[in-house]
Amino acid sequence: SIIPIKALDDNYIWLINETENNFAYVVDPGEANAVISTVTQLGLNLAGILITHHHWDHTQGISELQDFAGNNLPVYGPAHEQINGVNRPFSGNEHFKLEFLNDIVDVIAIPGHTSGHIGYHIQGALFCGDTLFSVGCGRLFEGTAKQMLYSLTELTKLADTTKVYCAHEYTLANIKFALAVEPNNQALIDYQQWVIQQLELGLPSLPSTIGLEKDINPFLRC
Repeated sequence: SIIPIKALDDNYIWLINETENNFAYVVDPGEANAVISTVTQLGLNLAGILITHHHWDHTQGISELQDFAGNNLPVYGPAHEQINGVNRPFSGNEHFKLEFLNDIVDVIAIPGHTSGHIGYHIQGALFCGDTLFSVGCGRLFEGTAKQMLYSLTELTKLADTTKVYCAHEYTLANIKFALAVEPNNQALIDYQQWVIQQLELGLPSLPSTIGLEKDINPFLRC
C-alpha cells in the first residue's frame, strides 16, 4: 500500500508498506512528526527513507526519524548532492532491493530541478520528487532546460499504467497554465473537474499516471 502523509504547506510524504508485514518506508520526509504520528497510529515500524533531492522540504525530517527508528536506519538518496544522513547513495541506473518489500527498486537519474535529482520506480509506482508534477514539472533551480527535457523524456518511456507519486499538491495551479497553452484539450478540461472534486473532498489529486500525463501535461507534449 502507498499512503500520502500531508506535510508542511503542500508536500506529500509517501509511505510504502508491504501489506503482509508491519515495516514501512517513507519518501522525502520534510517533516518528522507527521511520519512518526502516522506509523505509530498504523502500528508500523519505520524501515528506511528514500530521498529524491536535497531541498529542505524533502530532507528536514531525516535526523529526527533516524533518532526515532535508530541510527542504523537506511537512508537512500542522490550521490551527487550533499544531504546529511544519506548512507545509501545512488547516481541512477542502479537496482536494489528494500529488505521488507518484495520488489526491486529501479533508480532513475532525473536532473533538472536539482543537479543530482533521482527517482525511484517500484512495481509500477514512480516516486519522482519535484521533477515531474501532475500537469507540470519542477522549477530549474540548478539544472538546465535540456537536462529537464531529457529527464521528462526518460520518464515517458515508463509504462503508461505507471502511477506517478510526486511530492506536492500543485495540480490545480498547473492545470490553469496548461489550459492557457491548450484551451481545447478535452482530456485536460475533464481532469480539471475531477481534480476540483477531489480537493473539495479533502482528497489528493495524486497519484496520476504516465499515460494520463502524456495527454494533459504540456511539458510532456512539447
